Amino acid sequence: MLNHEINRAFKQRILDGGPVLMPGAANALAARVIEEQGFEAIYLSGAGLTNTYLGMPDMGFIGLSEIAQHTSTIRDATELPIVVDADNGFGNALNVRHAIRTLERAGASAVQLEDQKSPKRCGHFSGKEVVPLIEARSRIRAAVDARQDANTMIVARTDARATDGFTEALDRAAAFIEDGADITFVEAPQSVDEMRGIPAALKGTPQLVNLVVGGKTPILELEELGGMGFSLVLYANVALQSAIHGMTVALSQLKDTGKMDESGPVASFLERQRMVRKGLFDDLEKRYAI
Repeated sequence: MLNHEINRAFKQRILDGGPVLMPGAANALAARVIEEQGFEAIYLSGAGLTNTYLGMPDMGFIGLSEIAQHTSTIRDATELPIVVDADNGFGNALNVRHAIRTLERAGASAVQLEDQKSPKRCGHFSGKEVVPLIEARSRIRAAVDARQDANTMIVARTDARATDGFTEALDRAAAFIEDGADITFVEAPQSVDEMRGIPAALKGTPQLVNLVVGGKTPILELEELGGMGFSLVLYANVALQSAIHGMTVALSQLKDTGKMDESGPVASFLERQRMVRKGLFDDLEKRYAI
């Protein structure tokens, strides 16, 4: 399926209503697992990419070229829509323009931009700072103007809840809607009442809520979040956190016992090969054999 067809279908799915449960992936293999489990969309997490690719915290260490590379590999691995975390756009409005065009070409179905200063931080870290509203709005306007496919959605995130309070965060989200954002994302609400207040205050525009396991936002059922009016329910790093846990368990057992076979807490060799579609490449090798 061509990317513009994926984008069009994803945008229509959002407009049709009902919450989309969206896990995050930091690489193509995680994206493949997410697709196989029957999810509707994938989120390329900047935090997850920084953690897995660099082994570093989400504090602004990943650049556009690395995000574009991973977007492209995930697009090649799956036909699910990809929502790409582009942090704060890597600079001013002109940098944002370049980022949107680069990520759209790489296969993004939607691109998320935030209003943090550089270097940015994870939305559930302390010490964040946001740029003045006029600068944040210029980023969103540049993003909206830059896209080549009208179905590529712009997700406008604000981190102002942590810096200037909940009301300011809602005001910023409303301004981003005026500037053409397709979806808004008030990061890190800290109570159920705040969560409920986001879609209520921003009616008519799809809303994304980010549920971070161990983070600041209460974890609620998907049905309840859909009833509040959220369109996208994001678990950006559940796959990553579960992978860390799984690796720790398996390697601890290997260290303790000095051996590991398929009775251990590991995927089988055949399952691993199936997940990377080795059979497809075997067939292609036969087809093109001289």
